Amino acid sequence: MGVDIIFKIAGVGLLTAIVNVVLKKSDKDELATFVTLAGLAIVLIMVLDLLGGLFDNIKSILDLY
Repeated sequence: MGVDIIFKIAGVGLLTAIVNVVLKKSDKDELATFVTLAGLAIVLIMVLDLLGGLFDNIKSILDLY
């Protein structure tokens, strides 16, 4: 699972960067900004999901129910 999430985040970043460059070349800067924000939101949701799993594991290890 460790390397898998890194590849997913890198894939989202790469796809966002490519779409951003294409949109900026076609003079659609506002839409490029929204695409960048959407990519950031997707990565943040992925990281927050991982943090939730981490806290669940810590609670189970320390018996904090």
